[in-house]
Amino acid sequence: MKHQLTMRSLFSAILALGLAAHVQAHHGTGLFDVDTDIEYVGTLVEMELVNPHSYMFFSTTDAQGVERTMRCEMRAAMLIRRSGWTTEMFVPGSRVVIQGHPHRTDPNACYLESFTLGEQAEIDRDAQFTLEGPDTSNRRMRLASGEPNISGDWAVEQAVLTAPPEGGRGAMIPKSMIADFAAGRITLADVRSANPSPRPQYTEAARAFADSFEMWSVEDNPRLSCKPTSILYDWTFDWPVNQITQTTTPEGEKVIDIYYGLYNFNRRIHMDMDSHPENLQPGYAGHSIGHWEGDTLVVDTIGFEPGVLAPPTPSSEQLHIIEHFTLNTADMSLRREYEAFDPVYLAGPYQGADTVFLSDTPFLLEGCKEMTPEFIQD
Repeated sequence: MKHQLTMRSLFSAILALGLAAHVQAHHGTGLFDVDTDIEYVGTLVEMELVNPHSYMFFSTTDAQGVERTMRCEMRAAMLIRRSGWTTEMFVPGSRVVIQGHPHRTDPNACYLESFTLGEQAEIDRDAQFTLEGPDTSNRRMRLASGEPNISGDWAVEQAVLTAPPEGGRGAMIPKSMIADFAAGRITLADVRSANPSPRPQYTEAARAFADSFEMWSVEDNPRLSCKPTSILYDWTFDWPVNQITQTTTPEGEKVIDIYYGLYNFNRRIHMDMDSHPENLQPGYAGHSIGHWEGDTLVVDTIGFEPGVLAPPTPSSEQLHIIEHFTLNTADMSLRREYEAFDPVYLAGPYQGADTVFLSDTPFLLEGCKEMTPEFIQD
């Protein structure tokens, strides 16, 4: 992060900019009873900033006079960092007042909507604090060898839960589009058209798999067990910060390494290979070879182990992915267009696109510790 703000200045920024408005909608609430509002008052014990959800631990006394330590679910650590929050905000021993929802079966768990620490202003779970943008004044746009410089930390524009002007359930809207969406100048369809999501065409085998897929099952959905999903899905899901490096190995091979911020895995793109080796050992990230077509990086990947392309769409060992990465130096964005082919599960090409920008927060290896009660495995 470019700078660290004190807790008081962070709260002041929210009040001055009006960024703490609460939106009456919920995302990823699992087994929490979102129809029941409850206020918890206690003492902050610890903030555990981890993915996929951070948790605030606090001690309190319930209506029966029983002292208990509770945990309240918050956003992922990487989203909290990208929203400009700092660990300085959470001082153990501070009085905390939480507005949230109880868990349906676990009396020690809750879902946090907003909170107040000490005498400071209330903070919404989606509150955004202003961050300095990345400094690109000294950035080289091309490497010495002539290729576009795509090295750096990249992240999809963060989205915030936003209500439409007519009210009702909100939607996750990129920050640059929030004002237009809230005012009704653009629709949800307009927002989605900027980065179109794939519309999979299923084979009979894929339809059977998808019909039996349970989205909130740790056995079916990899991310509920802190495991990667796919090199397509994990690039932007939950707005992680990813990192790209362009290097030459000690053996003289040009490679591009991509480090994914979601669940901390990496893939290597071999730039000096014309074809994939035979007898590849299947893996999660497959085997990637790349080349430049003008200023567009074209990446061809095979050698996958069976898995999930994007819930509930399955993928087989015959999965083949082609990606095109193009750098826009005007706004320092990196657009990826992709196609996936899988004769076992896809009756047609699986096509989509996404755009990431140079990140205003650095890539970090984030811890993953699933603490949502219904997803914890013994």
